[in-house]
Amino acid sequence: MPDLRLRPVSTEVAELGEGPRWDAAAGELLWVDILGGVLRRAVEDGDGLRTVAAYQVGEHVGAVAPLGTGDGWLLAAGPGFRHLRADGTVTALLDTEPDGVRMNDAACDPQGRFWAGSMAYDNRPGGGRLLRCDPDGTVAVVLPTATIANGLGWSPDGRTMYHADSGTRVVTAYPFDDGVLGAGRVLVRPDDGAPDGLVVDDEGALWVALNGAGEVRRYAPDGSTLAVLPLPVAQPTSVAIGGRSGRRLFVTTGHEHYDDARRRAEPDAGRVFAADDAGVTAPPVRPYAGVLPGGGSGSSRMFPGPDGHTF
Repeated sequence: MPDLRLRPVSTEVAELGEGPRWDAAAGELLWVDILGGVLRRAVEDGDGLRTVAAYQVGEHVGAVAPLGTGDGWLLAAGPGFRHLRADGTVTALLDTEPDGVRMNDAACDPQGRFWAGSMAYDNRPGGGRLLRCDPDGTVAVVLPTATIANGLGWSPDGRTMYHADSGTRVVTAYPFDDGVLGAGRVLVRPDDGAPDGLVVDDEGALWVALNGAGEVRRYAPDGSTLAVLPLPVAQPTSVAIGGRSGRRLFVTTGHEHYDDARRRAEPDAGRVFAADDAGVTAPPVRPYAGVLPGGGSGSSRMFPGPDGHTF
């Protein structure tokens, strides 16, 4: 039987842990502290995680994807896209968002395109959006308005994309055809908690972190609930499946806006949690399969454009 008991496994505590990605090629878990501006690489060490490298990005970092070339990672960070090399060098590639807006969650689709969402610091409705970075380095606006653009995942057959908006508290399913989205349908609108990061397993089910509800829920492709996993902290933020077994469940958490009393009540908030056996596998992190946006020649400010606008 699957062992779905979640327990803390990281030594480090993040104010807003996010973006866990299992890098099977490196045998590492990538995860970020958004507000700390840190990317961590960790390996399994017994039952826990041991950090082997931590990179200070210098600005808020939402999520990362390895580069297919092996030359570091493409980051959704600050108001746009950044290149992080293994030696810690960070290059600003392209700024796409206006003042007061930062990048948030991001992931690569099965073809290696890098999809990245954004959000306004004041969480205003419609203040964010969803972008797509194509292999030729061009960046297009796919969804021109979002509130807190968050988790992304694709069905095993690649014909559906799932996207969470934590601001509107909904997960939407979109028909997906070679990077083009069809008309979306509401898949999940939980009664409690905000859908945050997510992963789609190899059976096609979605594992969604419900921020504020202290739960991870597994949903069928029709939106029905298959499993509910409680945590001892209120702010689970995202989910990954991998590890040496390929079946280990990782959950990042945070303690954003906690006061001292809340921190004492949830001492493990901000750590990575894990369950030994999710009972299913999922695709490891997909590398970005293209040239870097902006050509690595420095950042340029790009302001919001209409649906389909390309930088």
